[in-house]
Order: sequence, then structure tokens, then C-alpha cells
Amino acid sequence: MSESPQDAPQESAKEAPKNPPQEAPKESPTNQITFDDFARIQLRVGRVIEAEDHPNADRLIVLKVDLGDEQRQLCAGLRGHYTPEELVGKNVVVVANLAPRKMRGLESQGMLLAASSADDSQVIIVNPDSDIAPGSGVS
Repeated sequence: MSESPQDAPQESAKEAPKNPPQEAPKESPTNQITFDDFARIQLRVGRVIEAEDHPNADRLIVLKVDLGDEQRQLCAGLRGHYTPEELVGKNVVVVANLAPRKMRGLESQGMLLAASSADDSQVIIVNPDSDIAPGSGVS
């Protein structure tokens, strides 16, 4: 006599073939931003027209930067890596829509982009590799 499907022994859940464990989905870093967040950042080329050591800070240099349609004052942690004289005439990349902030008593109206080593022994300004007009967009 053949067994009907109803009479066939049922496999218990313990005996069921196991699927290999699946990797848990990788969590995104907590500091990750969306493309729309990044698109809100206005990066522009600026040309340093004046530079001097900050009077109240050991690591800051105060820069006057031409952004094409306006001039801004920026405070940047470049002292010890650049002299003010080295910076005058240099093109730099500036975060132009950053809210102003006081830095040791002086207002900084944007942020200059620079790369730095883990121990801050090297600080290198991010700049275009060819001359371009102040105010030009960076994307």
C-alpha cells in the first residue's frame, strides 16, 4: 500500500534543511549624508587678497578672500603650515554658505578646505590646479 500525502511523516522544524546564515545588512555610518544634503553645500573658488596672523590665536590666520561678487573674512588653522605671505594670491576652495562664527573674537564668514594628516603635522590647502576666476563654483 502506498502512503498518501497525509500519511507521510512530517519533517520537524529541527530536521528541516538549514539555509546558510545570511549576513546582517551593513549599517550605514552615522555621519553619512544624503546627496541632497551635499548639494546644499556651496563650494566656490576664492582668491586670498590679504592674510595676517590672528592676534588672539596661535594657530589661526585671518584671510580676506575675494569670492568674485564679494569679499569675506575667514579664520583658518594654517599657522605653522603656511605664512600669511605664502597665502596671498593663492586660489582656495571655500564653503561659502556656512553660517558665520566667532573664532577667538573675530568673525569667520566661511571655511577654507584643507587636508590634514592624522596628527596634524601636515596641512595642505585644497585648491584648483589651474587658475580660475574667483567665485567659480566647485562641484
